Parts: sequence; C-alpha cells; structure tokens
Amino acid sequence: MKKEEVLKIIKELKEKSSKRNFNQSYDLIITLGKLDLKKPDNQLDFFQTLHFSRGKDVRVCALVDTELKAQAEENCKTTILADDFPKYAKDKKTVKKLASEHDYFIAQATVMPKVAQAFGRVLGPRGKMPNPKAGCVVPPNANLKPLVDKLQKTVRIMAKTSLMVQAVVGIEGMKDEEVADNIINIYDSVLHHLPGGKSNVKHALLKLTMGKPVKLE
Repeated sequence: MKKEEVLKIIKELKEKSSKRNFNQSYDLIITLGKLDLKKPDNQLDFFQTLHFSRGKDVRVCALVDTELKAQAEENCKTTILADDFPKYAKDKKTVKKLASEHDYFIAQATVMPKVAQAFGRVLGPRGKMPNPKAGCVVPPNANLKPLVDKLQKTVRIMAKTSLMVQAVVGIEGMKDEEVADNIINIYDSVLHHLPGGKSNVKHALLKLTMGKPVKLE
C-alpha cells in the first residue's frame, strides 16, 4: 500500500464529505478471504501500537491495590482499589457501565484473581479484561505513565468470527499524513499476521463515519 495513494483517498473523502457538526472518524475496513476462522491459527487477535494517536482520548481504568493507587489516580480516567472489588462483584449493571465507558483496563498482577472474580463475567465477553499482550497486567512497582501513553496509540485488531477487520484510524482534524501512517501501519500488521499474507485480503476500504467506503487497494 503506497502512502501517496492513501493520501489521495483521504483527500477525496474529505472533499466529498458534507460538513458535519462533529469530527468524523476514519474507519479502515479490511475484508478477508480464503481463510477458515474455525481454525484458531487463522484467527486474528493482536495489539498494534501506532506512531500516532487516533485522535480520540483513550479511556483507561486501573484495577489496583494501594501500591499503585497514586499513580493510577494521576494517569488513568478511573481507579478502583482491590478493597472495593466486592461491591462491583455484586453490581453487574455498574460493571457494564464501566466496560462501556473505558477502552482499556489495566490491573496489578497481585490482584488479578480478584479482578477475574469481580469483573470477569462482564469484561471477559467484551474482550476488555486486562490483557498481558497489551502490557495491561503490571507488577506492584510498575511505572504506569508510559503504559497509559502507549495505550493512547494502541489498537486491538480482531477477526475471530467474521472475515472482516474494522478499526478507527483517525479523525477529521488530524494531519492527513498521520492518518495515512496509521492506515498503512495497521494494514501491514494485518498482512503480517495472516497465514497467506496479501492472498487473504479481498478488499481494503476507507470511510468517514457518515460517508461511503472508498477502495484503498
């Protein structure tokens, strides 16, 4: 995928888009083919760290003990201490609200069993349990700021039941070059994780929230 062609498509989308009273998102859609997702080895589930943020604040919830309390309160949108876990275990509605309001959950490794007990039944099915692959399970002496900064530029790529990958790669108002870099970064990473590489890709499309998809490749 050539950057010049991606920039041309971004420009085309902007020119054709009607003026909205909000910043639309750029959505990258990759449709897959010749891939049997019933085989676990063919499924995609990985985290990709981009060079640029995607234009929206990534909301992080910290599930920690007292060792990380101060850092979590300084760097995360929400902090929940282990002593308060039991009340969440009894309140599924509140945990659902937490899940909808946060993009990532990080947890102190020493309280992970308690996290699973209190939050697992809601966060698990939504794919939001603290994930070691994203660095979201941390020791009690961790430095949280670099992790939270990294999560601002991290996107989870999944294709487990549907032959399609869809990810927000930026918003209107961002520099075209940054959006293009995010697109190419994600596209190349998807190719790298596919068993047949480019032969497993049918189409790559880009669209604005309220617009029609345009073929990238």
